[in-house]
Amino acid sequence: MFQTFSGSSRRPRQVNLSGRNNNPFSAIQSTGTSHNLQSSAVQQAQQDRKARQQERERLEASKTIQRTWREYQKRVSRQRAQRAEWDGLIRSEDPDVQAVIRLLLQFAAPYREKEDIDRILKAGELLLDRFSLGDNTGTTSLAKEEAALGNKLLEVFAILMERDVSDKDEMIITSLQRICEKHTASLAVYSIKFFRTLVQFLRSNKQRTTIEITYNLMNTMLRRSPSDTVQVYEGIVALLPNDWLFDVLVVDNVALYIDPMALALALERYLLDWTARSTQSSTWLLANYIYLHKKANKDTNTINASKDNNILASRQPNDVSSYSAQIHAHIRSVTHLMGRMVLHPDDHNADNENLIQHPFVQEQLETLVDQDKINSLLAHFEVSGSDELHSADASPLASYVLTLIQMFPRRSDEIRMWIYLGSTNSRIKDHLEKIPAIKFFWQAITQTRVFKEVSGDPSSAVKLIKSSIQRTAPSQAQVFLEQEWKICLLFLELYTFVLKVMDDDEFMSGGRSDSSYKSWTRESALPLSEVKALVSFLKNLAFAMYWNAGDLTSDDKPYQTTNLTQYFSTTTVSSSSSHAGSVHDALVVRGLQSSSINYTKSTVTGLLRMLYERDSRRQFLPDGQWLMPQVEMSGFMQAVLEEQRHKDQHNEAEDEEDDEMDIDDEFEGNRDMLSLVGSRRTRYIRRVEQIRKQQQRVMKRRKLEDALPRLNILENMPFFIPFNVRVQIFRQFVKADQEIRRNGYIDPDLWRMSVMHTDQRDPHSGEQLLRSRSARVRREHVMEDAYEQFFALGDGLKEPIQITFVDQFDQPEAGIDGGGVTKEFLTSVSEEAFKKGELKLFKENNQHLLYPNPVLIEEEKVLLRQADVQENGREWQTQLREILSRYEFIGRIVGKCLYEGILIDVHFAPFFLVKWALTGGHGVATNESGYRATINDLRDLDEELYKGLLDLKNYAGNVEDFALDFTITDEISTEDEPLGSIKVTSNLRPDGAATPVTNENKLVYISYVARHRLQVQPRQQTSAFLRGLGTMIQPSWLSMFNQSELQTLIGGDSSEIDLADLRRNTLYGGIYQIGDDGLEHPTVKLFWDVIRDLPEDDRRRFLKYVTSTPRAPLLGFSQLRPPFSIRDSGSDQQRLPSASTCVNLLKLPIYKKKEVLREKLLYAITSGAGFDLS
Repeated sequence: MFQTFSGSSRRPRQVNLSGRNNNPFSAIQSTGTSHNLQSSAVQQAQQDRKARQQERERLEASKTIQRTWREYQKRVSRQRAQRAEWDGLIRSEDPDVQAVIRLLLQFAAPYREKEDIDRILKAGELLLDRFSLGDNTGTTSLAKEEAALGNKLLEVFAILMERDVSDKDEMIITSLQRICEKHTASLAVYSIKFFRTLVQFLRSNKQRTTIEITYNLMNTMLRRSPSDTVQVYEGIVALLPNDWLFDVLVVDNVALYIDPMALALALERYLLDWTARSTQSSTWLLANYIYLHKKANKDTNTINASKDNNILASRQPNDVSSYSAQIHAHIRSVTHLMGRMVLHPDDHNADNENLIQHPFVQEQLETLVDQDKINSLLAHFEVSGSDELHSADASPLASYVLTLIQMFPRRSDEIRMWIYLGSTNSRIKDHLEKIPAIKFFWQAITQTRVFKEVSGDPSSAVKLIKSSIQRTAPSQAQVFLEQEWKICLLFLELYTFVLKVMDDDEFMSGGRSDSSYKSWTRESALPLSEVKALVSFLKNLAFAMYWNAGDLTSDDKPYQTTNLTQYFSTTTVSSSSSHAGSVHDALVVRGLQSSSINYTKSTVTGLLRMLYERDSRRQFLPDGQWLMPQVEMSGFMQAVLEEQRHKDQHNEAEDEEDDEMDIDDEFEGNRDMLSLVGSRRTRYIRRVEQIRKQQQRVMKRRKLEDALPRLNILENMPFFIPFNVRVQIFRQFVKADQEIRRNGYIDPDLWRMSVMHTDQRDPHSGEQLLRSRSARVRREHVMEDAYEQFFALGDGLKEPIQITFVDQFDQPEAGIDGGGVTKEFLTSVSEEAFKKGELKLFKENNQHLLYPNPVLIEEEKVLLRQADVQENGREWQTQLREILSRYEFIGRIVGKCLYEGILIDVHFAPFFLVKWALTGGHGVATNESGYRATINDLRDLDEELYKGLLDLKNYAGNVEDFALDFTITDEISTEDEPLGSIKVTSNLRPDGAATPVTNENKLVYISYVARHRLQVQPRQQTSAFLRGLGTMIQPSWLSMFNQSELQTLIGGDSSEIDLADLRRNTLYGGIYQIGDDGLEHPTVKLFWDVIRDLPEDDRRRFLKYVTSTPRAPLLGFSQLRPPFSIRDSGSDQQRLPSASTCVNLLKLPIYKKKEVLREKLLYAITSGAGFDLS
């Protein structure tokens, strides 16, 4: 077919850009030549196109230049004509002021034309003369023009100041004064230039007269400004980021006319568009704003009103509304600035450190941490008896307080206490009643969408958290959500503090009115039904964050945070501690600046564990309340073991990286010693590289934790899983570790054989290894011999050990260690260490429960001083290290018993066991989920001190009558000195001796006393013991249990002995061995009949007599190692039964009568007769 005719006979142009030869008749070229032709054709076409484009751009540019130049020439010509016209107009006898001003504004450019400066000054004089004659005609119509003339006068004023010309200062200020009096609102448009120029003038001017009229001018602008606009105050706010402003802040006269509400609203508006990100500008803006706001409230005391509830009650509704608007604006602005100072520390250098230490800045920032101001903020909130509390009402305060806690961590307990002691007002009819802050925020949290949805379903928590992660601009729904998160987090912070100082009786009395006495703590206690609702909320939220941690992970880089205390403090923060606290999760909950998912997780975890510990101590929730039905138990154990294996592999790889880093550091250190030039630069680069590697490791570790949801739950929220499942998991963890360390040979004998045959080339190495794990032990010195021979092993104590008991003549006792002698050795060492230790390493409380001797180190220091040993010298350090080494060894012995499944009859104080349980929660935040001393734990340590502090807390009078301060005195005793003769005084806080205990800070004092007695004083002893324990048992394994469960793990089940289970798992020897008929020996039947008839106490005595512990193993007697056994020991009817506790063996004579068996057995177990070693 023919092509369609297009109306043109010209053939269309065809351009070949491919470089290929389309002529089929041309000669065939080589591949390389064809490729070159193709490339050159494409390049030529691109160059031609680029040249054509550049030509078009040049033409357009020339047109633009010509057009701009023509317009400029026209404008210059027009302005030249206008200036000539203005000059002629001003020379007339009676110039028209309106015409003069309007014409001047069309051409005046004082920065370009020097002659315009004189023209503007002349117009100002002319306007001033008209005002002096009282001519106000046309002032309304000329408001904008005269205000614009004022703007030009400000520009001239600035130019003259630069030229150091001062003869026109008074005239300019007076003209501005008149304009401001007539047209304040119009002049407010130029408020930024207005206040900046006047403040610069005050900085450079020394004449008293002009200073006074300048202040009068500023006061006029503030005094005569419309009350419904904040435009005037934007000029003041714009000056606040400047570091020189405090030099001229002698503005007491000016501050009298500042409206605090307008200032707060202007700052809030200013911050919306403020792009400055430096710490310096944020700090100066905050400090100067605080100063001005404080001065402005000097008389009205706006921010500090409400010490008396009648102030709010007497206000009109409109006043209260505007009053609250000011408070909210003030809170939001200060919170915003503090958040910027924390979120953007990229320029934290020496200059910024000096800035924060500036006296003026310190003085202003420290005013934020003030009890009266914080309490007054609460009092501004009023709750109606019938209306619901909206979260938007409480969220600004919540955000403000949380930011204060973050910026002033060393005073965080004080801030929490001040909020806790504060109250809001509840209006019932015409009467106002106080509501404790805890209940105020509890009421707010229960009405939030976050609380309602999370309490009902954990999956809702994941959705809410995901929608709260700050990635894009927030929608309106997200704004409401961020307000709710603030309230929730502040309530959790406050309730955590309250639980530290609330004893069990006060906690259990929540919601009851039958108490014998009233206290603020009792009034703050939540009803138990509401505590149950809180637990459900925390459970679901914590489960969602741990179980779905991978879904909440962001790939954002970690950022560093800081706080003002680091600058205020004169102490140096170590690099390790500062780094540990500087790297945070990059996921930020909306509305809480610099608060990460990790922070939320740790706060929830800490509070939930505190509630669980309280319920474990004194149950208030129904059985099964703590379990999480969402966790599927089928396959759970296998999945946890796989996660643990993955974690161990990661830790091994991390240890190898540490070794490589140590080698690199040593090499770099040696190289730096050889280099004198650039060594400082080299160290800096190496330090940066180390920080980068540490950050990478933190991110890797965090991603690993996100991939181990079951293990994280076991370590941080173990009560979600049934206890028997956790015990099985613990034993599986130990078994897996034994297989790794013993090369798959868990049985001690098989392991010893494998060691002997491991290296055929060097058989002596195996012998040496086995010899290091063997010991000859004297029964009279079990602890001493064990310490001398086994302390150097370290974690080598995990391998099987071989014990030979020797008598007083160093002769071995009869018997072979098949596991039983090892058990007797471990139980004997435990008994001597805890019950017979001459060093008094442990003490007993009133319930005979053990804990490390808290004053042992101080007692040793006293003895060393008396012996004239140089303090902190080599001998001094050696003696103290020796004591701590013994604590560490005892920790290893207890860990060895747990590792081997050997029960010991040792009972520890609950507060000491809690520290074991909280050593493994490092996956969240050690400072948050670690041990927190409470007044209830103090009861287990010192009953008298507990009662005294309780009386102090509930004392209705003035506690200053007791003349207490923030110090504590410990009484030390030695062999030569009685108890109380030596006293050691310690500060509970910096400058504690100069800080009296008052009604306002007595709760903090109680908290600090508990912390000193339970944490600070025994820290070295406890750390050494836990270090030894952690050598044998991973801390994360211990964190799976609470204090009572750990005691069960150590000493066995305290419930009633299951005789049927014991009978099923009993082995028989000698003539008692069961034959083919499956029948028991008659004496054995009599034995079980006697045991069944014994009361529970006698059954426990019997069990302790045979196995050395009165409790059954956790998972039943099938786990008893070695198994419980009965063997005959002759037919003498007068002989007593005997036992070998090392092998759990009862040697029972062949008794014929039940009564004889009962009598002999009871005599043996009550007198301890008949003990020997098989």
